[in-house]
Amino acid sequence: MEIQELKNVASQVRRDIVRMVHGCQSGHPGGSLGCTDLLVGLFFDQMTLKSDSEGKKIFDMNGTNEDIFFLSNGHISPVFYSVLARSGYFPKEELATFRKLNSRLQGHPTTHEHLDGVRIASGSLGQGLSVAIGAAEAKKLNGDKSLVFVLMGDGEQNEGQVWEAATYAPHHKVDNLIAFIDFNGQQIDGPTDKVMNNRDLGAKYEAFGWKVIKMNGNDMEDVIKVLKEARSLSGQGTPIMVIMKTEMGAGVDFMMGSHKWHGVAPNDEQLAAALAQLPETLGDY
Repeated sequence: MEIQELKNVASQVRRDIVRMVHGCQSGHPGGSLGCTDLLVGLFFDQMTLKSDSEGKKIFDMNGTNEDIFFLSNGHISPVFYSVLARSGYFPKEELATFRKLNSRLQGHPTTHEHLDGVRIASGSLGQGLSVAIGAAEAKKLNGDKSLVFVLMGDGEQNEGQVWEAATYAPHHKVDNLIAFIDFNGQQIDGPTDKVMNNRDLGAKYEAFGWKVIKMNGNDMEDVIKVLKEARSLSGQGTPIMVIMKTEMGAGVDFMMGSHKWHGVAPNDEQLAAALAQLPETLGDY
């Protein structure tokens, strides 16, 4: 897709996010808005995915001979669900059921709901990188040349399991893996440098043996450029880590840059103000 087309999709996804969270008065808009450009860039442009003749995505849990994505920081499910629906995994009208009784769109993604596009239950932070490594190794064993992508949060780097996985992947040359850290500097209890300072995450991952790339996660041109660069570096014996600088709440001015919008739903007036900043490009659900 052209960059402007991707930006148009991202605007619609951001509309979905604020409407979904407002509709049930629960959820996590801040990180979802910040990661929108990455997920749109992946699912609408850079990932190799299976579709039928009518454009509906074909999903199976194994993901054989296609790229697969894991969302480790599962609390940003609104952006994940919107992108899955908008890219053809299920009808966009189902977004209206977010976090409601008997919905497949739970607050954190789950597998027992059998929602196409979701391969693991996530949101219990620290686990996604390990799962992604296992999936990447399975692809290697099966002679599958496609890639595995995984997104984590920067606050999630406080989890010890992340660093066990970070040690494992370079040692075992898991070079069909591209990981991302949403580096927005915010987590549920405040700024990351106050809660548990991550210091230089890029230097840490490089010391562990990863190839590290920096990216502006709220600039679609840079997102696509870096995604292409990351793909070109795969298969060279080293896993790839993208440190993705974002603003929590990106696209909605009053939500940007504060941990206060980590898990707070907008009221009616705030919803109207947010939607006024986000052009409707693909039609609301």
